[in-house]
Parts: sequence; structure tokens; C-alpha cells
Amino acid sequence: MIGSLRGLLMDKDREGEVIVEVGGVGYRVSVNPGTLAELPEIGSDVFVHIHHHIREGDQQFYGFATLAERKCFESVIGAHGVGPALAMAVLATLPPDELGLAVATNDVDALCLVPGVGKKTAQRMVLELKNRLEISAFDNGELEVDNLSVSTALGDVRDALAQMGFGTDEVRRAVEGIEGDDTSIMLRAALQRLAAK
Repeated sequence: MIGSLRGLLMDKDREGEVIVEVGGVGYRVSVNPGTLAELPEIGSDVFVHIHHHIREGDQQFYGFATLAERKCFESVIGAHGVGPALAMAVLATLPPDELGLAVATNDVDALCLVPGVGKKTAQRMVLELKNRLEISAFDNGELEVDNLSVSTALGDVRDALAQMGFGTDEVRRAVEGIEGDDTSIMLRAALQRLAAK
């Protein structure tokens, strides 16, 4: 099993596939948008953590900028009915810290922002990931009040946008990267972002 690659970045495309040459061999690696954005220019030295996915008649490399992302990915694909493509979509929408917070606070709506994840799938994932993710910092009553208020405010903003008739993809784009604990301010920011599209 291959756990990491260090070599020359030979190619990268917007679809999220890169080629890393190691010892004269070019490895095709699928990465999420966050990792893709962190990679250097083509022709530069590069290091990526790898999940080597093997199934009957097929092998695939999934690359991550950090070890935490790779471990999180491996936890997510361990959930029932979640394959690598969906796990990559989860991490593209919710980085490890945000996913851990969503699972610890039972924030099903956060997982519903992932393309291809509906309410029932999100509920099942929250239940299964509680046992798989390292969320000790968030559970056992140790959840920081600031993180909890932010999670609640985001949930309120998502609910408000959904009630206004915005679709799941629009809501996901609108709240992506919005921070704070004041629902009205966050909602205005989300609406401004939607109006600018």
C-alpha cells in the first residue's frame, strides 16, 4: 500500500487529477479542490499523502495536502454506502474540522450541503461517523461555546435560505466560508453573495 508520494508535479487539471512523477513513473492522483489549490506550479517538487484504493480490477490514488485529511477521508469511506467519490465531495465541502464539528453537534443540514447527500444519507453518516472520526475535542461536553454558536448560526442561515426557496447547491455556495455567530449578519452576507451571482 502506498501512503505518500514525493516527486515532480508533471500535470494538474481543473477536474482534480494530477500526475506526480516518482523515479521515472507518473502516478495519476485524484485530489479535492482544496488540495489542488495548495499544489505548487507544474514542474515543482511536491508531496501528497495518499490513500491507495484497491478494488477488483481497479486501483486509484487519492491525494491530500495533510495527513488529517487523508485519515478523515478513510473514516468517511468506511461509512456504509459511501464510496471514494462521495467522500471526496464531503471533504471538498466540509474540511476535517468542520466535518468533526458537524458530526459532534448532529448538524445533519451541514452534510446535506454536500452534492449527492440527502437528509437520510446525512443522518446515517452522522451516526456512523461519530464512531469513526476523531471528535474527542468536540464531544463529552467539551465542545467550545464559540464553535457551537457558529454551528447553530450556520444552521439557522441554511434553514432561512432554504425557506426562501434557494436550492441545496445555492445554499452551499452562499454559506461557504462565512464565519461568525450573528445569524442576521451572516444571512445578509449569504444573500449578498447570491445576489452577486
